[in-house]
Amino acid sequence: MADVIYELYERMSAHPYMLLNISDILATFGTFMAVLIAIEIFINIVSYLREDVIHIKIMLSTAFMAVARKVIVLDYKETGADYVYATAALMLALSVAYWLAVVRNPSKAQHGEL
Repeated sequence: MADVIYELYERMSAHPYMLLNISDILATFGTFMAVLIAIEIFINIVSYLREDVIHIKIMLSTAFMAVARKVIVLDYKETGADYVYATAALMLALSVAYWLAVVRNPSKAQHGEL
């Protein structure tokens, strides 16, 4: 969280003062999402160490959030079409995996484990 506050302070203290443009807001939002992803990874590690079971639902949601963060902060003016298509394919694959593991298999969805 200190990194998010520092990033916001740096963006607001640059000229023009107390004014954020779209790229500043996206950079701050990307930093905030990186903190959330780090917290989710920590939860994944703690739950694995406590129960010795990999929770697929949490792992897939963490991966989906990481790819979604990349999509949000991606600069489409400098990115090639093949990279955008690959990212879209990854999002589709994660969505199908989540659907198969959690929605389609309700008996295991209670525990989130496979």
